[in-house]
Amino acid sequence: MLGANPDLRPGGWTDTWFAGSGRVLNIAVFPSVEVSVVARRKQRGESQITIRAENYGDVYALRARARSWTKHPLIEAGFRLFRLPPGIHLEVTIFSSAPAGASTGTSASVSVAVLGALDLLGERSLTSNELAAKAHYIESELLRLQSGIQDQLCAAYGGINYIEMARYPEASVSPITLPEERAWELESRLLLIYLGKPHSSSAVHESVIRRLEESPRFRRYLEPLREAATAGKQALLRGDLAGFGEAMKANTDAQRKLHPDLVGSRAEQVLALAREHGVSGYKVNGAGGAGGSVTLLLRPGALEKHALIAAIEAAHPDFRNVPIRLVPHGLRRWRTD
Repeated sequence: MLGANPDLRPGGWTDTWFAGSGRVLNIAVFPSVEVSVVARRKQRGESQITIRAENYGDVYALRARARSWTKHPLIEAGFRLFRLPPGIHLEVTIFSSAPAGASTGTSASVSVAVLGALDLLGERSLTSNELAAKAHYIESELLRLQSGIQDQLCAAYGGINYIEMARYPEASVSPITLPEERAWELESRLLLIYLGKPHSSSAVHESVIRRLEESPRFRRYLEPLREAATAGKQALLRGDLAGFGEAMKANTDAQRKLHPDLVGSRAEQVLALAREHGVSGYKVNGAGGAGGSVTLLLRPGALEKHALIAAIEAAHPDFRNVPIRLVPHGLRRWRTD
């Protein structure tokens, strides 16, 4: 059994191949992704793998190292990177209470968790960095999706991390540890608002890439994203949550300038309500677009939390608050006899 965690993060878009270099600050949160793998002797004529994707109600057989994808390529691709003993059968169950397509890196968490399980099964000892690199390889190379590197690193490491990418896809990860009371305060002041519809991260990436290719002048908006990540890191190290909120706002403003579709109409509706309630910070998560999610940082004391949640959920039937908690660890894995 094991779990990996989705994330919230300022500084996105600079962890990509088209940015070349970047700086990102990300925060791992619950709800997590859970994967269980039951290994037993394979029966005659039986497929080697059974996938149970509980969120989708899918149960299906999968051949090890199959040459084509069936229902869930992200899950299936992990099995191409490991050679399973021919005599065993694996029953793999995946579940997460995080909304699908919420822009919080859940897909990367699924990939890291599946790879971690297979690594444990084979009694190997891949590091967190190696598991993250393999998960990124799955999305970017095997599935040919546009993908940055930070989601996989956050899922593997957990906690709060400042990630510096000197050259894609190589990166260093620097953990940030907050005093206990400051971590509690940050957790109490954060809200994650799901916008009611999933987004396609790869499709939004393609739009941004086209814009950068057609008009390189937009590349200058990548630097404010890098600066927002550094400012957010420095604010947290000072224990300055107001400064962290300003870095979140700066990140969202830079996203909007990089491409208007990165802050869609649903996100703008939530941000307008957040400003009316005087929040300290706000950020559109991940690739943004028409769906996904928004992170809000409330004022000290979080007095307006429930009034703001009620106003947001009343504004649109699809909007909903997703309860989150900070999580100091990333991938966890263990055996059960």
